[in-house]
Amino acid sequence: MEAAVLEKTLEDAQIKLSSVISDLHGVSGRAMIEALIGGQRDPKALAQLARGSMRGKIGVLEEALTGHFDDHHALIGQMMLSTIDTLSAQIEQLTAEIERELAPFEHQVTQLDEVSGIGRICAQEIVAEIGVDMAVFATAAHLVSWAKFCPHVTQSGGKPPRGGAAGHGDPWLASALGEAVIAASRTRSFLGERYRRLSRRRGKKKALVAVGNSMLTIVWHLLSDPDARYRDLGPDFYENHVNQRRRERSLISQLEQITGKKVALQSLPDQPAV
Repeated sequence: MEAAVLEKTLEDAQIKLSSVISDLHGVSGRAMIEALIGGQRDPKALAQLARGSMRGKIGVLEEALTGHFDDHHALIGQMMLSTIDTLSAQIEQLTAEIERELAPFEHQVTQLDEVSGIGRICAQEIVAEIGVDMAVFATAAHLVSWAKFCPHVTQSGGKPPRGGAAGHGDPWLASALGEAVIAASRTRSFLGERYRRLSRRRGKKKALVAVGNSMLTIVWHLLSDPDARYRDLGPDFYENHVNQRRRERSLISQLEQITGKKVALQSLPDQPAV
């Protein structure tokens, strides 16, 4: 909120800094904003405060910093910076406290952090919401059901009920899983490919629930076994698996047409070592 107000204040003063600097609160952006608030209005002098790779954009920065920044903008800007600094310090304090509280569960957090889309913060949120003792959930399906991530048809007599689903699960867990699914959808992984396949066929909302279901199932198995480690099946799992099954069905169909008999597949016995 405060960052948005600060950016709006700069734009109101015709300072287009955000069009050049992606992070206004980085070293370069912060130095320029503080200089503006301190009374420096010369675009060339402000642009010289750029650091690192931003030094290559001095000319563009001079144009972006040419505006009508006055004392009114400086007052609002100073208030927003002060609020941002206060909130940042509080966030750091809370983060340190979270790390301290979750220290006994570091192993479980590390296990979940390995899953595609689930970063450290998301792993901490999942552990905080469901705990680490999976004995409370008889199976992975019980955890999925408790979290309300199991797709189901709610209808009676062929008609959907007027009310919504019975309960909405844990909103904090749902939020964490939603972010994790979106993050996974951008990766070349089994979960990422699963989301993309389902979203094309069923839509994004159903894909999110389905992949969230898969993630919770993975979470349950990992937390149920301290020695378990996540192994990604790869983005080509579906293609290879589907093609193999399709070829099997095609060959079986051909054999049945040739022989006029029903064909059933049977696993080969283990071959002796040579």
